[in-house]
Amino acid sequence: MKKLKDILYKVVVKEVYGNTDIGINNIQFDSRHVQEDDVFVAQKGVTVDGHQFIAKAVSLGAKTVVCEFIPDDKNEEVTYIEVEDSNAALAIIAANYYNNPSKSLQLVGVTGTNGKTTIASLLYQLFKKAGYKVGLLSTVRVMVDEEEYKATHTTPNSVAINKYLSKMVEVGVDYCFMEVSSHGIHQKRTEGLEFAGGVFTNLSHDHLDYHETFAEYRDVKKSFFDSLPKSAFALVNIDDKNGQIMLQNTKANKQTYALKTIGDFKAKVLEKRLSGTLLTINGVEVWTKLIGEFNAYNLLAIYGVAELLGLEKIEILRIVSELESVSGRFQYTVSEEGVTAIVDYAHTPDALKNVLQTINDIRTGNEIVITVVGCGGDRDTTKRPKMALIASQLSDQVVFTSDNPRTEDPQSIIDQMETGVAAENYKKTLSIVNRRQAIKTACKLATSGDIVLIAGKGHETYQEINGVRHHFDDLEEVTNYFNQLKKH
Repeated sequence: MKKLKDILYKVVVKEVYGNTDIGINNIQFDSRHVQEDDVFVAQKGVTVDGHQFIAKAVSLGAKTVVCEFIPDDKNEEVTYIEVEDSNAALAIIAANYYNNPSKSLQLVGVTGTNGKTTIASLLYQLFKKAGYKVGLLSTVRVMVDEEEYKATHTTPNSVAINKYLSKMVEVGVDYCFMEVSSHGIHQKRTEGLEFAGGVFTNLSHDHLDYHETFAEYRDVKKSFFDSLPKSAFALVNIDDKNGQIMLQNTKANKQTYALKTIGDFKAKVLEKRLSGTLLTINGVEVWTKLIGEFNAYNLLAIYGVAELLGLEKIEILRIVSELESVSGRFQYTVSEEGVTAIVDYAHTPDALKNVLQTINDIRTGNEIVITVVGCGGDRDTTKRPKMALIASQLSDQVVFTSDNPRTEDPQSIIDQMETGVAAENYKKTLSIVNRRQAIKTACKLATSGDIVLIAGKGHETYQEINGVRHHFDDLEEVTNYFNQLKKH
């Protein structure tokens, strides 16, 4: 059993009421899970304030309460710790409770608007193929070497992060690759972790429902690099104008990658096909199964990380040529009639533009590109018309549909999207609220050689409507439709 005074190491404490020389059982931030001798950390959330549940946590057996203000109705048998920031305190307490596992492996964080999942997942693949024990904390899944856990958030809560890292240390994991979201940084979930490196992919329009301005969103990302230690590396996409900003105050070893400008790691795309891409990385040719310029950036970041972590250049390039695409990222299937359906997670204007530009680069010119796209409910509304503008400009036909409407009316989301369509492109568009029907309609409109892009949900296997998650998988839907065509 851990001592309270030990797990408070490095926490910014304002006041202590009670005894810190006591044993504690576990750490909880949800009062419903509290058991005898647990520490309850009261956090101020976006919608709920944990301070309201202090009395409930105590009644369930919490012997320690960590909070930003000590309640008036104190229990004499309980220790109260007043802290500056409960979110930061929870993260540091969790790290201490699990014996600071991030110090026992090489942890690399990947942040940016697009590419986080692909880069983290491909690094996991690469280092596994190089013979190492590897961990992964991503939007799609959590891997403790060979053991898989279901992912619930891009960046898990700080207790879960340290619990997974602790499991990794137990089984001898050498490297862990972790997606670091702006929400995770802002909510201090990565506080108390020791990173061996950080990667910045790019910055574009996203999460302005949470961050009030683009500048705030950018500065939250920057704070991750500001906090990196001198022993770490900071690898940034210098083709993105925000790349240099990420490096401004970091103490880490500054490294850059680029396709269009000068960088420490440089790539050039030589050939683009639906079967893959031929490119040079630091002057050496390599063929990859991954498609498009955006994946050239992803592969360059992966190469840079691998080299900075000490892998041999030739070995890295050999493995890069073997890497498989990540679930829901430019995954494609071809019908017997020769229609290509591509499923991609593109849910930001920039990501959608990248995918459609890639498709337009590899088409021969005669094919029709049909895009199925929607926008999530209860999220940033300002990107809806932008998504529709891009889809209608870069496609021959567009079907607007539901994504995850959540608590919003799906048709009103589509109506907001349609305001972004230019008058000359309006005739290209259809509106079908039912996503299954929208996918079928797009496939029916396609003939041999045509390309159907189904954007927005990618790897997700559900559709959230009025707070309920229903099973729905874009790749499964289009595969089932193609299989039905075979039978007729």
